[in-house]
Amino acid sequence: MGSAGEGPEPCTGEPFVPPPSDRDDPRAWCMVAAARLAHDQPDPALDAARRAMSITPEADWSHRLASLALERLGRHDEAVAAAEDAVQLAPGSWAARLRLAAALRRTPGGWREAWAEAGLASRFAPDRPGPHLLLGDLCLLRGDHEQAIRSYRRALRRDGGHAETTAARVNLGLARLRWEPPAAYHDPAWPVDPCDTARSRDALVAWSRQVRLLLALAVAALTALTVAIGAHEWARPLGVLPLIPVALLTLRHARRVRTWAYLPAMFDRDPWLGMSVWVTVAVALAYAVAVAAGGPADGIDGALWAAVVGLALFSGVAMAVLRALVQIWRGRPLAALAEFAAADAHPTARRAAEVSLWLVAGRLWCLAAAPLLAVHVTGDPRAGLAALLVPIAFGYARLCAGGYGRAVAARDRGLLLAFGAVLFAAAALVGASLFTTGGAAPAAGVVEARLAAGSDGAATVAAPEETALSGPVTAALWSAAAALAAVPLAYAVRVATARWHGDPGATRATLTLVEPRGRPLPEDVMPSPDLDEQVRHAFTLSRGVVLVYVDESGPRALPVDAVAGVTDTGEIRLTVADEARQAAERDPRVTVHVTDPAGGRLWAEVRGVAFADGEEAVLRVTPTQVTVGEYPGRHQERAAIRG
Repeated sequence: MGSAGEGPEPCTGEPFVPPPSDRDDPRAWCMVAAARLAHDQPDPALDAARRAMSITPEADWSHRLASLALERLGRHDEAVAAAEDAVQLAPGSWAARLRLAAALRRTPGGWREAWAEAGLASRFAPDRPGPHLLLGDLCLLRGDHEQAIRSYRRALRRDGGHAETTAARVNLGLARLRWEPPAAYHDPAWPVDPCDTARSRDALVAWSRQVRLLLALAVAALTALTVAIGAHEWARPLGVLPLIPVALLTLRHARRVRTWAYLPAMFDRDPWLGMSVWVTVAVALAYAVAVAAGGPADGIDGALWAAVVGLALFSGVAMAVLRALVQIWRGRPLAALAEFAAADAHPTARRAAEVSLWLVAGRLWCLAAAPLLAVHVTGDPRAGLAALLVPIAFGYARLCAGGYGRAVAARDRGLLLAFGAVLFAAAALVGASLFTTGGAAPAAGVVEARLAAGSDGAATVAAPEETALSGPVTAALWSAAAALAAVPLAYAVRVATARWHGDPGATRATLTLVEPRGRPLPEDVMPSPDLDEQVRHAFTLSRGVVLVYVDESGPRALPVDAVAGVTDTGEIRLTVADEARQAAERDPRVTVHVTDPAGGRLWAEVRGVAFADGEEAVLRVTPTQVTVGEYPGRHQERAAIRG
């Protein structure tokens, strides 16, 4: 059995990262933990991080690595605790703040704290992409797509070559698609457990479906009873009976709702949930009023009962169709496709690209279905000429998608069939409109219709006959309808086939946010800069130390009164004037210059984040970049001058 920190060899197919040769070096153990995380081995990585903590407990890097390992193991509370330890050890570390924000976003009610910590990380390191990526993710989880797009753009402009770049690309595309989290009804900023809102939502959905199904069966039974038997006198007493189980279902599911105060906000965040509930309420009220008025006693053609029949039997189908149309026209799939093309290696990007092209196919389907519906309503095949928009829109989409769109479509035969069917339907509609004989007179002239005039005579009125469509036109219209019907069928087959094979399928619901994983590691677990012995010695002498900061008047340089100390983790504690501490609160980015008077030629520049410690009245500088050099000697200086 190996010693602590070595861990068993994983069976994930990834290469096992052995422990370091120097087992007393904490940074070596941290490098092992980072390598194991890069190979998606969180359990052995946690062992290595804890081994590093046991050697140097004041190092924030090991705590950050342990936090990420615990997060990937699903132990989110422990991940938050480890990240909080890292922040306490290095309050000026933007990486520690970023790790804490990433851990807090997974805890119930932790969104606001995560937002605050991510904001501090972006303030401490505005030139790093990681904080802006996390800010974009937090915005997207709340449904603020425009703010998320701006954050992702800032992250991409600060491309650091890390795993954040791919994640920012994919998530930017999702924001352009107007992506919604699975629990869209829940605001992560609410101080309530998502499980409570999920139980409330499930109770409302179950109540809505059960009540509408029960009332649909009741309406169908009462209508059939009235038509078949003619028992009009039993319509009212029999119609009251279904209201009893409706009341029982309402009471049963109402007891499961624990977040009554949040229901209006839940309906606002998830309009489909609110629509389902309010439509069910409307069906129940309309049914009760219709039964109180006598039900179908006066015939099933009554306006009130007809409305009840329509609501009870077809409300679910109508909501499903409306939701599908809204989802089709939601977002900008072509703009999103450009982002997915830049991150094609990621599986989420490839799946999202397929979803984008299916949305384009759905929009083309709507452009072709609208003229066909107009032909059916007006009876004039010339309305099908509007289908010319379909090939125009297809050409524009093909131009925007470029070669990547064609490559994605080539991998999905159902998508190719959908595009082909829509184009065929558009061609059939245009052909039917062009070959229609305009204004043909009826073959029999007029039809005489006698009107009772209340006298001995009779009056006649001439009414034109309906113009019969020619055979080719009728065939073209039916062909267009069949082609359009094949598109949703092809999509249903595509989704069903994908799920049969264990693939999520090309649906919006399968898209998820991408997080930085793999190699290279996320920025929140990158190693902290280390100060070598010469630089530490120069600081301990407390001579030749200059602090550069920015105040209201611009950059300023201030000699440091004294260096209170340099911790084992590299944090520099400076005793400076009050104005420097106040300036650091406005802009924490500082630079510390130091020279070694003993060595004579050594100089170092430490860029970092300053954090004013009110208790000790010092400025704690957490290094982010360390540059060490030597001043040229006498002969080197002469050579430089001569050169």
